[in-house]
Amino acid sequence: MTIDANHEKLQYSGRIDWSNPKEPVFVYPCTSLRVRFTGSILKIHVRNKNAYWENFLGCIIDEKQVSLALPQNGDVVLTIPVEDVNSNLDRKIHDVLFFKRQDSCHELTILDLEIGEGEKLIELPKKPERKIEVYGDSVSAGEVSEALEYTGKEDPAHNGEYSNSWYSYAWMTARKCKAQIHDVAQGGIALMDKTGWFYEPNAVGMESVFDKIHYNPEFGEPMEWDFSNYIPQVVIIAIGQNDSHPSDYMREDYDGEQAIIWRKSYKKFLEKIRGLYPDAYMICCTTLLEHDEAWDLSIKQVVDEIDDKKITQYVFKRNGRGTPGHLRISEAEEMAEELAAYIEGLHVKGWE
Repeated sequence: MTIDANHEKLQYSGRIDWSNPKEPVFVYPCTSLRVRFTGSILKIHVRNKNAYWENFLGCIIDEKQVSLALPQNGDVVLTIPVEDVNSNLDRKIHDVLFFKRQDSCHELTILDLEIGEGEKLIELPKKPERKIEVYGDSVSAGEVSEALEYTGKEDPAHNGEYSNSWYSYAWMTARKCKAQIHDVAQGGIALMDKTGWFYEPNAVGMESVFDKIHYNPEFGEPMEWDFSNYIPQVVIIAIGQNDSHPSDYMREDYDGEQAIIWRKSYKKFLEKIRGLYPDAYMICCTTLLEHDEAWDLSIKQVVDEIDDKKITQYVFKRNGRGTPGHLRISEAEEMAEELAAYIEGLHVKGWE
């Protein structure tokens, strides 16, 4: 039995392109589709558009996780191995979460689902009222998080297979706080255009991405996001890691012209977010990934200048010195534990 992608009993989360209601497009990591159904048959029909790396669809079946390979480009029907991962073969109701493991290295369109004839979809519980939004880079996206043998080390050679947003500190934090998440995260991105690694040599910065659904030039014209669709009470801004590429000017000359321009741009960015979400708590941070502390000092300087009680900086215990490579699962867990405790300590209105 075919289930349209916009069926009322399917539950979506994330910054999604709904311009075609029957073909929602996933762009950002942590974007998800949840379905609860009877029977032991589940298939999902998707379309993949590839920019780089190999691409994979995340899937959690009755709390057991699998990774499903996607085609380079084009349509595919994926058969979900419900019976293979479920020890209770007589279980009548199954709960499956599909999610985007990676950033805009690809875009994924959901076309439809299929369950067994005579089976049915089951109503899902409502999503939490608590809402978190994250603006970040590869660490916020969970890039290379599954390379467990390289914990505390440089990254291994990879082609996307180790990236998993489920194990990002961002999604871990949201789960610990029992909150929804929109994870506006892109590997290699810096704050400003023409810096960072994303889409070099014409690098695109978060200042050009934060208000978009589609933003990777590889996929055509950008598309604006309607911020009224999701109003978070907590916003995490984890930018400042890739900004040292191609030049670490903040370390080299803290009071130089480039450093001053960055702080002005960072302040402007915070003010834009504050204008969108007047009541949100905004937490500015970087991560455990190695970087010069001058970037954190610049963030502190800007936060102090703004002087808004709901705009704060959090510095992790091993901030900027935890690992030379991307965060693996245990390191992301470490960040999430600290960050979730910090958020709970803010006593966010509406989170009681």
